[in-house]
Amino acid sequence: MPPVKIRIMRVLALSAAIAVLLLTALFAASRLIPLHVYDGFESSTLSWRWITLRLAPGAAQPEQQIVRAGRQALALTVHSGDRHEDSSDTGIATERAELMESWWLFSRTGHTYVYSWSLFLPNDLPQNAQRLVIAQWRQVCEARRCRPDNPILAIRYQQGQLLVTRQDDQGRSILYQSSEDYRGKWLDFRFVTRFDAQQGRIDATLNGSPIVHYQGPTVFDTLGYPAHGLVYFKTGLYRDALGNPPWTLYVDEYRKDQCPNEGCE
Repeated sequence: MPPVKIRIMRVLALSAAIAVLLLTALFAASRLIPLHVYDGFESSTLSWRWITLRLAPGAAQPEQQIVRAGRQALALTVHSGDRHEDSSDTGIATERAELMESWWLFSRTGHTYVYSWSLFLPNDLPQNAQRLVIAQWRQVCEARRCRPDNPILAIRYQQGQLLVTRQDDQGRSILYQSSEDYRGKWLDFRFVTRFDAQQGRIDATLNGSPIVHYQGPTVFDTLGYPAHGLVYFKTGLYRDALGNPPWTLYVDEYRKDQCPNEGCE
């Protein structure tokens, strides 16, 4: 191989190594800095706070008529086939339009975080959905197939009911269930969470009223899930792929804060 090509390859290899070291250092630093995140969706484009892998092109649009605060909110719309996932042993095929928090904002086990955000469910949102998840927390999986492969915490709107569900190695449980018609109004959610295999915590309010108080396991403790137990948050529309027409919901006023060691309320 000519000497020039050898030098170029060495430079490229060194550059790649430096890039990996910088990213590793950045990730490590991000784990030490307490999180204080806010997004009022006032920009014409999505901010760095979000990953768009779960959004088809055009699925997220600024909204200036249905707004919780400020000048605008964000409309999320799922069409048939958007971000399709085939059926598996965990259920039938699905499609989605979800905001997913960026990787450097992922939560860590053993720490307490407060999430708050507002969702607006329009009056034409169907009540007979078999599966419609409008917010969820998922544990990072480093193996190819982690089982169970489900949200550890989720807010669902299906069969005309609003549900908060939790899942661990023992199965799924319902933490909150209401048949009230929540369509046509803003829903202000606030979740205080501590993700931990033993001493977990979930305290939640809806429009200022308590709906969940739980202490116990809040992550999976099975083969495939890494010991660091990183958890990420998503909100939007995650539904069964049944050829339904487009569905839309609106999101505004998102906040996430990491609590000090002495805790937060």
